[in-house]
Amino acid sequence: MGDQASTRLCILFGSQTGTAQDVAERLGRDAKRRHFAVKLMPLDSYNVSNLIQETLAVFVVATTGQGDEPDNMRKFWKFLLRKDLPKESLVRLKFAVLGLGDSSYPKFNFVAKRLYRRLLQLGASSLQQVGLADDQHDLGPDAIVDPWVTSLWDKVLALYPLPAGVEIISSNVTPSSRYKACLLPTNDSVVPNGTSGQQNGGHTASSSDGPFYASIISNERVTAPDHFQDVRLIKFDIKASNIKYSPGDVVMIQPSNSPESVEAFICQLNLDPDQLFSLESNDPDSSLPPEWLIPRHCSIKHLVTHYLDINGIPRRSFYELLSYHANNDLEKEKLLEFSSAEGQQDLYAYCNRPRRTTLEVLQDFPHVSSTIPLQYLFDLIPPIQPRAFSIASSPKAHPGELHILMAVVKYQTKIVKPREGLCSNWLANITKGKDKMVPIWTRKGTISFPQDPTIPVIMVGPGTGVAPFRSFINERSCENVTANILFYGCRSKFKDFYCESEWATLTDSGKLQVFPAFSRDQEEKIYVQHKMEEQRGLLWRLIQHQRAWFFVAGNAKQMPADVEAALTRILQSEGTMTREAAEKYLREMEKKKRLQMETWS
Repeated sequence: MGDQASTRLCILFGSQTGTAQDVAERLGRDAKRRHFAVKLMPLDSYNVSNLIQETLAVFVVATTGQGDEPDNMRKFWKFLLRKDLPKESLVRLKFAVLGLGDSSYPKFNFVAKRLYRRLLQLGASSLQQVGLADDQHDLGPDAIVDPWVTSLWDKVLALYPLPAGVEIISSNVTPSSRYKACLLPTNDSVVPNGTSGQQNGGHTASSSDGPFYASIISNERVTAPDHFQDVRLIKFDIKASNIKYSPGDVVMIQPSNSPESVEAFICQLNLDPDQLFSLESNDPDSSLPPEWLIPRHCSIKHLVTHYLDINGIPRRSFYELLSYHANNDLEKEKLLEFSSAEGQQDLYAYCNRPRRTTLEVLQDFPHVSSTIPLQYLFDLIPPIQPRAFSIASSPKAHPGELHILMAVVKYQTKIVKPREGLCSNWLANITKGKDKMVPIWTRKGTISFPQDPTIPVIMVGPGTGVAPFRSFINERSCENVTANILFYGCRSKFKDFYCESEWATLTDSGKLQVFPAFSRDQEEKIYVQHKMEEQRGLLWRLIQHQRAWFFVAGNAKQMPADVEAALTRILQSEGTMTREAAEKYLREMEKKKRLQMETWS
């Protein structure tokens, strides 16, 4: 037993796109209303050796890729998996784990399940079963999160009841803001964004703490002009950086909002774009945003352009926090409805299904828009998240360059204005010669290629999934390695056969075999799995007799499952295996890294 005056609740999150962080911050607000001392931070910012002293912790973790942990919990996870940790090292800790995942992926909520089991192995006591929220649920992850959170607080308050005479702070009381914004005289200087070397203290920085500002060498459309999808091969100049990468690695790109949306937002909130401010933390455990994103003396225009995700789809917490600033009764009532558990179907129909942006929601609630304090914008609107792209170039074949293969996201919903992907449209509008630098840094990808040149490699990469394979094929070609097999899928040979001339050159030199599947060039649809089955004899010889590695990259919806099913059938027919034996064979390949997948939704 204990009381809140002496008990700290540690809330740690692993978040890739910001959703897990949003849920963790909601738990933090709930905890403060219940008078707990709260420590809330990303897992990698927490000193993991202190976990042995904690008595109460909640972990909110997302799962990315093929069961991978988010970038901001990798160090923590590596430490926790150490085999030399004593089995009773966390015996003091009572914990709960909430996972955020997507059941369209085969390893649904894999990170949350593994973390839950590992904490139990280390002697910690679970407050309740691991929560497994699902993006695919009709009502989104909140369908699981809400009841899980309600149950959590029942369990926590049973262990640490409120002191006599103390009550839970009403949800009508406005939570304090994360930061204080101090207005500055407009004659103070502001650091300009987007100039290589000025923001990161030199040309060579290349991490999320200080990215390299790269110029664009070329921005070429690689689909036919009349094709429905605009796909670009974009080449960045990284000669002046210290960026080093290998095939399979990923480049992170930090986009900005368009001038049109920035102007509309500033106008809607009646802000002065030239007003300067500085930030101070309202919470000793809350760190300030990095200076390359929010300079010490920052203008409103800089904040809205480079930091606030005004074109993102607002989460439920946005409506709750916005309601505290609503003076108009109708707007307040609607905001409270959207933030309630009962209002989630209406919120989904209003916001998520048509993909309504934060800016558009604020335009729909004009009275509250003009009453939001500047400092509260940081609580209401999350920062723009960097976007990850598989690197499509080879350090050996393209020295001093880094390439990506990017589909420009643009689609229609019931809203008249087309929906646009922030990063892809921002990049598509940057051309060579423009004075625009792109903040980038690299990280290890989820796939790793064999170092042994004698090992054949089979790659299945429909559409932009071919990007990491372009990197690897070019790298191997520079070393005159020939055992490269690519199954490529697209709609039409004449519309979206990316890198066709490159593949033809490599094929002519004997360094590559390509089996393209054009799904729309004939009456019956032909996909990569059909081409695989046509080459079943070749695949069996390579996999069984030459110990080939097999890679799949691309959209997660149906393709990976179809490819795996085709591979299972090939093992059955060519290797005379039962279905169970074929599936076991594939699991063994997976364990040995001979079968790897990198997919996204």
